Amino acid sequence: MNIIITGAGKGIGAALTLLFAKNGHSVCICSRTEPDLIALQNQYPNHIQYFVGDLSLQEVVNDFYAFCKDQFQDKIDVLINNAGVFFPGQIHGEEEGFLTKMWDLNVMSAYHLTRKVVPSMISNNKGHIFMMNSTASITPYANGGSYCVTKYALHGMTKVLREELKPFGIKVTSVMPGATLTNSWSGTTLPESRFMEANDVALMIYQATQLSPQAVIEEILMRPILGDL
Repeated sequence: MNIIITGAGKGIGAALTLLFAKNGHSVCICSRTEPDLIALQNQYPNHIQYFVGDLSLQEVVNDFYAFCKDQFQDKIDVLINNAGVFFPGQIHGEEEGFLTKMWDLNVMSAYHLTRKVVPSMISNNKGHIFMMNSTASITPYANGGSYCVTKYALHGMTKVLREELKPFGIKVTSVMPGATLTNSWSGTTLPESRFMEANDVALMIYQATQLSPQAVIEEILMRPILGDL
């Protein structure tokens, strides 16, 4: 399969990249940090191609899609909209601009890239789109602020897309992981046992791509066994 993964430099995105490449699939990835992308490509140079850019900018999304389209000859099987950023805070007191920054990356990058990819999936009458949502997409919390707003919006977009694309054989899955040990938790004093691993989430997404054409996992909801943080 031909796979596009955004936000692939670290965490869940990196775990997904390596899992798909390890299983022989071709992967186009994007991140703002080139050293991370080079390190991933070096592990599977025949299966991973990378693009450096900030997907909060629509023109960069367009350039990344053109890069992927050239690599895959317009045959894209899986799109994983994983790019995102988290700033903690409360709506009434968070730093000015938090909502705009998170909205542009968490929501609009997925919106613009999905709109680019869908026509080729419709032409091929198949495809699978994953939106990296969060438990914050369904459970608000006091320090979630604008992050929760963006994740609720992305979850809503996922549901709309699923209904729109059913007639074309295109699957749409909402991925909602709870606390996962990635850079978002850098500096935490909590023990690793309170977190899921990035590979846990990656494995569930990979397995969802292995179903028959007539079956879809609509939502993947995962939490640490000891519960949310």
